[in-house]
Amino acid sequence: MIAADCAPFAYANFHQRFLKDKVLIIFCPKLDKTIDQYVDKLAEIFEKQEIKSITIVHMEVPCCSGIEIIIKRAMEKAQKTIIIKDYTISIAGEII
Repeated sequence: MIAADCAPFAYANFHQRFLKDKVLIIFCPKLDKTIDQYVDKLAEIFEKQEIKSITIVHMEVPCCSGIEIIIKRAMEKAQKTIIIKDYTISIAGEII
C-alpha cells in the first residue's frame, strides 16, 4: 500500500479499511522534493519483491496525483506491471 501522508488523518477508518495484511509506504509528493529518489526506491522494491498489487490511497487535491505518476514511473523503470487499486479520499473524509 502506498498512501499520501495526509490520507490517514482525513479518512477515519484508514487503518481498519486499508492496512490489514499490507505493507505501508507513505509520502507526500508536494512536500517532499525527492521525487526521483521515490521513483528509484520504488523501482528497486518492485524489482526485488513479488508484489501482486498496489493499493494507492490519496486525497482529492491536485498534488496527490503525483503519487500515481511516481508509481507508474517506478514500474516503468523496474520493467514491471503491477495491478493498481486507487482510492481517492475527499476533503470531507469520504471515499470518492
